[in-house]
Amino acid sequence: MKAFIFDFDGTLVDSVYAHTLAWQEALAASGMSCPAWQIHRRIGLSGTLLVMAVAREHGRTLDDDEIKRLDKRHSKNFRALAPECPPLPGAVALLAHLKKAKIAHGIATSGKRNEIKGALKSLSLSSDAIIVDGNMVREVKPEPDLFLLCQKRLKVARADCLVVGDAVWDIHAARRSGILSVGLLSGGFGEQELYNAGAMRVYKDTRALHEGIEELGFE
Repeated sequence: MKAFIFDFDGTLVDSVYAHTLAWQEALAASGMSCPAWQIHRRIGLSGTLLVMAVAREHGRTLDDDEIKRLDKRHSKNFRALAPECPPLPGAVALLAHLKKAKIAHGIATSGKRNEIKGALKSLSLSSDAIIVDGNMVREVKPEPDLFLLCQKRLKVARADCLVVGDAVWDIHAARRSGILSVGLLSGGFGEQELYNAGAMRVYKDTRALHEGIEELGFE
């Protein structure tokens, strides 16, 4: 293995539950009250897919303008709830190790740059860090576009890359891209769920991954 491709929310930064609450408030304001756990299960999908799924459960069909308004309301709520999401345990140390060891790595997230810029600063990334966000591709997870673009920018073959994510949507997207993946428990999905989705290994968080990095063919 020569390169890591990291998901962002729930993998590197503690933002999954802030996104959950932000969506819950946005949806409730549009007459679609939804238990937090149902939203949490969909974090990592595009906002459009998340909203369409909840709307379907409420027997509603939303047009593009309504979906865009909900997405904007979610973004506003999220910035108010979590303007700077903290790194998850081990994230900063792992990224620093990869930089020092000259192991290629990048971030591929469905999130938009205006939502993630505060949290990006907390990771102490270098100015040349490779970051692919949801505005840079046509389709986001569970489609493979994010990971494929990140892989191309890393200039490493798919067979030499490894996706690291916390949600089944990350694992599904990795499988569709032809890139192997490992799962982390730091976003709230269970170990067996991640294995069932196709993860080759599952770790508690980035700290645990760092401690066992040689198991994955890295040093």
